[in-house]
Amino acid sequence: MGKSHPLALRSRVVAFVEEGHGHRAAARHFRASQLFVNNLVTLKRLTGSLPRGGKDLGGGKRNARGNWVRERLAQKST
Repeated sequence: MGKSHPLALRSRVVAFVEEGHGHRAAARHFRASQLFVNNLVTLKRLTGSLPRGGKDLGGGKRNARGNWVRERLAQKST
C-alpha cells in the first residue's frame, strides 16, 4: 500500500484546479493520477477542507461494511 500524499501537495493540486485548470491538466502537472485529483477536489467541495488521509478519507471500503456487521451482531445478540 502506498503512502498518502503530503498535505502541501493536496493544497497545491486543489489551488491549481480552482485557478481554472482541468483535472487532467492538474494530474499531468503534479504527476498524480486523475482519480486522485477528482477525489480530492470532490472532497474539498463537499467538506470544505482537505483530507489528511486515513480516517479523514472515510476509512476505506471496509468501514461501511464494518458498521453493518456490528449492527447485525448487536441484533443477533439481543
